Amino acid sequence: MGAEDDDEPPSKRVKVSSGQLVDISDGTFVRDPASCSLGDSMARPLTLQGDDEVVGTKGVVKKVEFVRIITEALDSLGYKKTRALLEEESGIPLHTSVINLFMQQILDGKWDESLNTLRKIGLVDEKIVKLASFVILEQKFFELLHKEKVMDALKTLRGEISPLCINNDRVHQLSFFIISPSQQVLPGISGQGIVRVKSRRKLLDELQRLLPPTVMVPEKRLVHLVEQALDLQLDACRFHNSVVGEMSLLTDHHCGIDHIPSLTVQILREHKKEVWFLEFSHNGKYLASSSADFSVIVWEVKLDGSVCMKHKFLGHKTSVSYISWSPDDHQLLTCGEEDTVIRWDVESGKCIHIYEKKNVGFISCGWAPDGKRIFCGVTDKSITMWDLEGKELECWKGHRTIRMSDLGITSDGKHVVSVCKENMIVLFGWESKVERVIQEDQAITSFVLSMDSKYVLVSLSNQEIHLWNIEGTVKLVAKYKGHKRSRFVVRSCFGGLHQAFIASGSEDSQVYIWHRGSGELVGTLAGHSGTVNCVSWNPRNPHMLASASDDGTIRVWGYNRVNTKQHDTDNGVNYCNGRS
Repeated sequence: MGAEDDDEPPSKRVKVSSGQLVDISDGTFVRDPASCSLGDSMARPLTLQGDDEVVGTKGVVKKVEFVRIITEALDSLGYKKTRALLEEESGIPLHTSVINLFMQQILDGKWDESLNTLRKIGLVDEKIVKLASFVILEQKFFELLHKEKVMDALKTLRGEISPLCINNDRVHQLSFFIISPSQQVLPGISGQGIVRVKSRRKLLDELQRLLPPTVMVPEKRLVHLVEQALDLQLDACRFHNSVVGEMSLLTDHHCGIDHIPSLTVQILREHKKEVWFLEFSHNGKYLASSSADFSVIVWEVKLDGSVCMKHKFLGHKTSVSYISWSPDDHQLLTCGEEDTVIRWDVESGKCIHIYEKKNVGFISCGWAPDGKRIFCGVTDKSITMWDLEGKELECWKGHRTIRMSDLGITSDGKHVVSVCKENMIVLFGWESKVERVIQEDQAITSFVLSMDSKYVLVSLSNQEIHLWNIEGTVKLVAKYKGHKRSRFVVRSCFGGLHQAFIASGSEDSQVYIWHRGSGELVGTLAGHSGTVNCVSWNPRNPHMLASASDDGTIRVWGYNRVNTKQHDTDNGVNYCNGRS
């Protein structure tokens, strides 16, 4: 609407007989102002006969409020006639006649009359009256400027806005538009040197948010309550692992155990010895695994959910203990146990570069978010940063890592996360040089960062997994128990829809899954015949989980069994001869 409302044809403001609803230009129905008396009810919280009547079995839902939010919902959905019928049949109006008059005055740009009506509403809080008066007068000020009535705008600023004695900074801003003739004020346009004049409909929305909900029902209140109810049902559902679009308002939400990947749908047997590490690519299209047989295998996830071998990488001289996908998933870093780090091309399977350092070996590796640098944990307890061509750019020494260590780089690239002591993780700002620490009482065996880099999941030697929030002040937020660990490194991971679950390997040959928010153990997956060393949840498919075991196999867990096909892997083996 804006300032152009004054130019609207008279037909858009049709007057009807007393007490009838009027359809104004935007389709909103309000009572005919002629039928409104400022003496009736003063628009204090709507008081009607039977105001204390309740509906429902809990005895907490007031009938009047319930009908009013239904009426508002009908109005917001565009069912104006149905809204009018509900008001008539129930005898419960959405708003009092005074509020209807006030709304009509705002839409008509009758600023002085609307201010008088605002005072008649009977609001107890004088501050709310002043705030509402301010936004009304500000609209009046800008519309006067738009009509080039500068002196009238100045009079409004000095005589009406300033005496309210609120929001002085905004008053000074408004005065700038008076003394700066070059400043343009245009309706519906914003940008440098231009100020937006709100439409009167938006002004009414702003006033609705200012006034108490008992006076004006908040917009789309019923929808908001339904969404709150759905959120509470989701939070209470320990197995929820489906998109919200699958929820229905017609039944209470409840997911069963079948929503968690709990069925072995495929067993991968290409490794010849224990499988130590595995990780899905960021796009969920590949799975990389490493083994004590010195090999790394890249598996491709097909559209039907089946997994087949794409490449086998041979080049390490020791067991391969760590893997890291590049941010674009086109390359893969692999780290031998106290050995070299090798960078591979995922599509061709070729070795691109070997990173090594004299007299030391590497124990972990990771990518900078820009994909142009890599980080390596070193056996001399340092962390090094390299460019892709193998030039060492930085080296941070002094207990930055320990010999058996994971390595994490936050998604903003500003912090390197590593185990600096047996029971301590350091979050090292490699640019700011600022350090924060996670202090545990027990020895740390492994850790992993959440996808948003706001949390660290820490596996401990005492058979506990701790979840730490590292956004701002470091704090412990949850603990997970039940899995077995006494001798080996068993790794855990985030996973499921919105990373709502925690999964971990275990020395009792099972995979353990907890609900992240409640800490409740929701499932154990049996099938392996040796320690489960590592688990990885597909970031793009909440129904696919993979586990690596000392039994030499990888199990893919999901909903339904897929037909495991035999793939010819002879041509998929790639060797690295030690040269870049």
